[in-house]
Amino acid sequence: MAMRTTKRPDLSVDFAGIRLKNPVLTASGTFGYGEEYREIVDLNRLGGVIVKGVSFKPITGNPPPRIWETPSGMLNAIGLENPGVEVFLREKLPYLRQFDTAVIVNVFGYSLEDYVAVTERLDGVPGIAGLEVNISCPNVKAGGIVFGTNVMSSFELLSTLRKKTKLPLIAKLSPNVTDIAEFARAAADAGCDGLSLVNTLLGMAIDVRSRKPRLANCTGGLSGPAIRPVAVRMVWQAARAVRLPIIGMGGIMTAEDALEFVLAGASAVAVGTANFVEPAATLAVIDGIEAFLAQEGVASLRELVGQVRTS
Repeated sequence: MAMRTTKRPDLSVDFAGIRLKNPVLTASGTFGYGEEYREIVDLNRLGGVIVKGVSFKPITGNPPPRIWETPSGMLNAIGLENPGVEVFLREKLPYLRQFDTAVIVNVFGYSLEDYVAVTERLDGVPGIAGLEVNISCPNVKAGGIVFGTNVMSSFELLSTLRKKTKLPLIAKLSPNVTDIAEFARAAADAGCDGLSLVNTLLGMAIDVRSRKPRLANCTGGLSGPAIRPVAVRMVWQAARAVRLPIIGMGGIMTAEDALEFVLAGASAVAVGTANFVEPAATLAVIDGIEAFLAQEGVASLRELVGQVRTS
């Protein structure tokens, strides 16, 4: 039985050269640009904030309805609505700079040129600790094929962006693939510094009375506790395939949920859908992880990364 320790456990993480005071971040698209939660969450307590996706030009997103609650989850088809990179830099980033919290910017586009343009604009900007590349977007120049579900497209995109920035580059992988390890290896070969997984699973809900989809876009991304076992499995597989550090996400509601991802191989975690259910969920997860480590006599969170016992 582990002995209790009186010294506070070390929650700090060095993630691909990004200093995190603790392993808990906010998942992109679920926490706005941080300021939206200012009256509920002390951003100084977070390990990091991964902001809502940023594109080169403004995007209005999909028509409503755009969100539908499902059993133990949520479908969303927001359509990556955002004001564009210039507005982000001018109006959103200055607020985040006042906190001792790492800011990671989620970037996306609908062509290779889109991704390059926003990446080049963000490179070297003070206050940005790293870039998370959302590769779950359809490449309109390639007939709508999703970058993140074609391994060669993923490699081409990520290797190109690697040449365009000196910031840590984190590939956000799609779970809508047959072999997640193959895509993890492609990201590593492309020169990425870390992985972020998983993004949402493709889903659909139908109103049986009207015979119409619940979402105007017909399909959407499924998130929440319903996808957590899938996400944990994929993190475990990716961690066994590459040496890159991983941000694990997918239905984390509690500290115990987060620790599943850590044991599977994640160095950090991102809380997403829980922010809609309990806006202060991130703080509860941080406190819960610290309490667990103290109770188990674990001096540092790093001791638990990838330590799942499979035999």
